[in-house]
Amino acid sequence: MIFIEVIEIVFPVFFLSFLGFFWVKKGFEYPMQFVTRLCMNIAVPCLVFVSLMNTKIDIKLLFNFTLVTLFTYAFIIITFFFIIKLIKINSKTYLAPLSFGNTGNIGLPLAYFAFGEIGLGYAVLVLSITSILSFSIGIWFVSGKMSLFKTLKNEPLLTATFLGLFFLVTGYQTPHFLTSTFELIGQMAIPLMLITLGVAVASLNTNHFYWALKLSILKLFICISLSLIIGYILYLDHIPFSILVLQMSAPVAVTSYLLAKKYNADDKAVAGIVIASTSLSILYFPIILYFQLS
Repeated sequence: MIFIEVIEIVFPVFFLSFLGFFWVKKGFEYPMQFVTRLCMNIAVPCLVFVSLMNTKIDIKLLFNFTLVTLFTYAFIIITFFFIIKLIKINSKTYLAPLSFGNTGNIGLPLAYFAFGEIGLGYAVLVLSITSILSFSIGIWFVSGKMSLFKTLKNEPLLTATFLGLFFLVTGYQTPHFLTSTFELIGQMAIPLMLITLGVAVASLNTNHFYWALKLSILKLFICISLSLIIGYILYLDHIPFSILVLQMSAPVAVTSYLLAKKYNADDKAVAGIVIASTSLSILYFPIILYFQLS
């Protein structure tokens, strides 16, 4: 049954997130900064590199999917820019969180569990693009300062993506002992990211939940609608189409809260959207997966 298959996909994702949530609520120590750095600087880049190097997806399909992802993000950003102006809320606070989702902690595991290695190959591209955009124009939205050069220079995910694509295009492979090592390190990424997500959400406090829930529903509607329309118009195949919708519908990432706090935006409002959208995703991801797998 499709319903059982969907439960099998989402259960490990949310179980590990709840594990992190209750771990902190019980008062146990969790080295958040260390684990986050370990994931984003070592584990996730290894996962991205090996996934791209070993993917069975044709390089032309990956290139086309990259363009589709950038095209979709452009429409999402423009749409939310005008919506924010229309409802007269602060773009410094809301534009980045509404535009970019948690394509790492939640998007990668769901893509992998639902569509296997092929889905993971597409999903890591979306994660790399999201990371670059979030820490370049995303910071510009929040602070008014563009940091594209710094992002390109210091982003391990970008390096891993280019290296993975290089090996994919040329057909080269790293020696078996290195590949096994990178795979082993990369296997840490998904469980650690999910547990860390739960820890991060448990650490947030907000009084803006009701307003944040309405914005989260708006974000979900806009992102799903645009990704469905663009994927349909551009005739994406089933798996890339599903990954595009899945990743674009991801809830607001905790990094949006951290950037808001760092650059003096309304961090409590952003924290509310993180909590509301992540909580909402427990309900809507099974529905999305049900229709994708039917």
